[in-house]
Amino acid sequence: MLKIVFMGTPLFSVPILEALIEKYDVVGVVTQPDKLVGRKQVITPSPVKECALKHNIKIFQPEKIRTEYEDIMALNPDLIVTAAYGQIVGMKLLNSPKYRSINVHASLLPLYRGGAPIHKSIIDGQKETGVTIMYMEKQMDAGDILAQKSIPILDSDNCGTMFEKLSYLGRDLLLETIDKLINNEIIPIKQDESKVTFAYNISKEEELLDFTKDARDVFNHIRGLNPNPIAYMLLGDEKVKVYDSIVVDKKHNFECGKIYLGEKSRVFVACGNNTVLELLSVQPSGKKVMSARDFANGALRKYL
Repeated sequence: MLKIVFMGTPLFSVPILEALIEKYDVVGVVTQPDKLVGRKQVITPSPVKECALKHNIKIFQPEKIRTEYEDIMALNPDLIVTAAYGQIVGMKLLNSPKYRSINVHASLLPLYRGGAPIHKSIIDGQKETGVTIMYMEKQMDAGDILAQKSIPILDSDNCGTMFEKLSYLGRDLLLETIDKLINNEIIPIKQDESKVTFAYNISKEEELLDFTKDARDVFNHIRGLNPNPIAYMLLGDEKVKVYDSIVVDKKHNFECGKIYLGEKSRVFVACGNNTVLELLSVQPSGKKVMSARDFANGALRKYL
């Protein structure tokens, strides 16, 4: 049976790992070190570690895998599979297995190389995204493509729903690809470097909404950051996180960023190009997530 070492960290990676465990011999799992989470700073294992513990698989959590890889190589895997691991892995380790190392990346490469491809594809208003299975190389997400599959991004999708869809899409495509790979049925395709775009991790500055943009762009930004890290707007000095919104078929004559109420306490924001966004779900600082209408009937009043 094919011996695999799996590298991954978030929930996105878990369905992929589960499928590999069911079909192959997963001899080791590499994941990020446990982290302090929440206000109480509780030491918390990654979802991938929890999965590995459930299946009694040997776990490795190197602080720096570039220098701490000898024990992983000693497992002598036939293949290394990575999916949202979170560290750059050295080529000595990646090239050591018989079938080298492959990655499950949540974009249609060469588009959106980097750590936030799902966030950025939604923020940019893309109508589709997908999964790419490719060889691992020294340059980030630049390896030859082994397989690709696309999926539409719907207006009803946010980053959370697309993470789940792409996780299962990646799982199924990976299983098909591994079988073809070990049977020499795949001709790898080089990426077109002229079409490369990048999706670097979301910065703190990118969480702040810019209402000078068209309402459609703001709508995309909100759902691209939901459920994490969540976009926000400023009311005075107060941060108000925005979870859900819709673009409405209205025009306005206000300054961009102006918040105003409609019938039944509906909350609108004036955006660029005279477009209008309706807020549906928000979280004022220090409070729970609430409907925009409840916000309008409470704390919002002092800012209008």
